[in-house]
Amino acid sequence: MKRVVSIQDISCLGKCSLTVALPVISAMGVECAILPTAVLSTHTMFPDFTCRDLSDEMLPIARHWKRQRVAFDAICTGFLASPEQIDHVCAFVDLFKTENNLLLVDPAMADQGKLYPTFDRAFPAVMARLCTRADVILPNLTEACLLTGTDYQTTYDEAYIRALLKKLTDLGAKQAALTGISFTPDKLGVMAYDAGKDAYFSYFNQRIPAHFHGTGDLFAAACTGALMNGKTLEEALALAVDFTLETIRKTAENERASWYGVEFERAIPYLIERMKK
Repeated sequence: MKRVVSIQDISCLGKCSLTVALPVISAMGVECAILPTAVLSTHTMFPDFTCRDLSDEMLPIARHWKRQRVAFDAICTGFLASPEQIDHVCAFVDLFKTENNLLLVDPAMADQGKLYPTFDRAFPAVMARLCTRADVILPNLTEACLLTGTDYQTTYDEAYIRALLKKLTDLGAKQAALTGISFTPDKLGVMAYDAGKDAYFSYFNQRIPAHFHGTGDLFAAACTGALMNGKTLEEALALAVDFTLETIRKTAENERASWYGVEFERAIPYLIERMKK
């Protein structure tokens, strides 16, 4: 069985980060170890949440695993709350990265043209240090612009996206995929670039006019699980788009759905069936 480690926070209530990554990756037949960076009472869309930073525990856990001769087929990172945590992840990569495993980085730090309130303007440059070491990076448009010093645009064409992807791989990542991309009002998806092959590819599906917290985490988890099942990046991205869409569709059709996250649990059977194809 393939084994990955997901490095991000635990929000005890609210569907995001490790409480999404663990069940989704596990449902795809892949062991998912976790390295929690913090424990939050809820995700940050709730008021007055509590948070216990676990930065001081990250490297002791990693060193214990190393002494136990643990190995990983993939290292996956999500939301990292501070430059210190990024430094710890880089040290983790030093311990566990090999020529035969993958480092996937979701530089979760911004959306809709703005950094998350917890970060200052210097943070993207620190995140870029981790991205330089990645095999695959999965930023949204805002994050890609911040990582590369590109002006953020709400309207764009394919040439703009291609140039942005090229800038991302120029940082050092082997492959980059831009999530939440749309060239027409009715379609939403992903466009990616493989620097080694100098090849672009994209995949789009239906756009549903609804927004839910945590869909980026779902996308990254599904993409990781698909890659560990032998899918190409192009195939993995397409599956992640379709699974994320299915979770949004399931949630939007339920008038009693919770406001704080997608009902991804009801889409797990769809994911399992897709993995059989």
